Amino acid sequence: MTHARFQPRLTGAHLMLPALVAAALSACNVGPDFATPPAPQAAHVTPEPPASPGEGQRFAENRDIPADWWTLFRSKPLDALVRESLDNNPSLQAADAAVRIAYYNAEAQKGGFSPQIFFNSNDSTNLQSNNRSLSTINQVIYNQLYPSPANVLLNAPSVNTQNPPTANYALLLKQFTISYTPDIWGGIARSVESAQARTEQQRWQLEAAHLALTTNVIVAAIQEASIRGQIEATKNIITILRDSLDILRRQYSFGSIAKSDVIAQEAALAQAEQTLPPLEKQLAIQRDLLTALAGRLSFEGAGETFELSSFKLPETVPVTVPSRLVAQRPDIRAAEAALHQSSADVGVAIANRLPNITLSANLGASAFKAAELFTPGTGLYTAAANISQPIIDGMTLLNKQKAAEAALEQADAQYRSTVINAFQNVADSLRALQADAKAVATARKSEDAAKRSLDIVRMQLKYGQVSQIEVLNAQRTYLLASLSLVQAEATRLSDTAALFMALGGGWWNR
Repeated sequence: MTHARFQPRLTGAHLMLPALVAAALSACNVGPDFATPPAPQAAHVTPEPPASPGEGQRFAENRDIPADWWTLFRSKPLDALVRESLDNNPSLQAADAAVRIAYYNAEAQKGGFSPQIFFNSNDSTNLQSNNRSLSTINQVIYNQLYPSPANVLLNAPSVNTQNPPTANYALLLKQFTISYTPDIWGGIARSVESAQARTEQQRWQLEAAHLALTTNVIVAAIQEASIRGQIEATKNIITILRDSLDILRRQYSFGSIAKSDVIAQEAALAQAEQTLPPLEKQLAIQRDLLTALAGRLSFEGAGETFELSSFKLPETVPVTVPSRLVAQRPDIRAAEAALHQSSADVGVAIANRLPNITLSANLGASAFKAAELFTPGTGLYTAAANISQPIIDGMTLLNKQKAAEAALEQADAQYRSTVINAFQNVADSLRALQADAKAVATARKSEDAAKRSLDIVRMQLKYGQVSQIEVLNAQRTYLLASLSLVQAEATRLSDTAALFMALGGGWWNR
């Protein structure tokens, strides 16, 4: 026995199908169309053309930045550590995974452009008594296909103890469900646009994380070298203080000086020695930081060690015009992508307030035997069109649209803030390098003068021709001058790295 075909009744909705398809093909996207904000038009990031720092460093306008810009410091240990960090740092790997998450979510949104097709298989077996008539069996089968509480109760088979059930009837139902929502207002297109903008934002955030990690490794290595230089300068002055103390003790033994002079020198030595443990603590913590940045556990250590002498100051530093800076900074590009996403979200919110049309159909066949499936007379299908239009929703959709528009204004303000901060970063770095060159030059002169003064005082001390106050002053001045020179050189190196970061880091050449 085969199941009868059910013919759908043609309604106004069916007659609208061709018009709906045509409307879908000519759909327009509601909401604002995104346009990249114009770049600032200026010749320089500062009011005046930036003057080269001098002291072995100069600015070069429109000079490109290499992808591996850290190699300009000409330090092989630094190059090895940066590359290891880029390969192994888990924070960078997490940012890379975030890009792929956003990408696949955007690809998933594209599924809304295509019809959704599902296969359903609904098989049932009915145990029937011999005394049931064929019409009753047909009624039970109908109830299996189209169940309702009334049909189930009225046509439930009864158990006949005189005639036990001896026949089985299996009903096989196979059908495909097809559903399609034409994107008449571009809501799906805007959703895809928003998801793709989110992917772009994650990509630029990954690039920003790449740049930040590189800079952090460089600055941390320079800081380690600075601490080592300060430790070396402190140990050097401690040696000088000890030599002076030995001289004073001999002079005291001869009765040439008072005991107070010896005690004053001992105090000066103790103070210098007291500054050493904090520096050693800083060095240990700095090593732990480098270890973590390289993606290693603390007990593994950083491997490479750094001295200021192992770094070479990049002689030529690029200066980018403002229009290129906007295109080069990853954080600006990420803010632009966020602005694009907010713009698309406004279109989604508007589309949700407009009528939506859903086309659906069921195609299949039913039979009592597998061999009878898809034979003439066993097919069935239904077709439907559904139009939905929000009428009263408590202003929910309107408020969501207003929230999306406010979010667009917020993203626009955040984009402009990011651009302002980026220009400030570059200007600050240029000013810093100009000041650093002067600071290094002054620190070198100060250290050289303090060293010559201390040498003279030490020579006079041997012959008892100088007071203890002069000795202490000369020693203190030399220690401070030595530390200042180390810090000034390290600051100049760090500020150079900061400028490369502020300019975008050269990712476009990778």
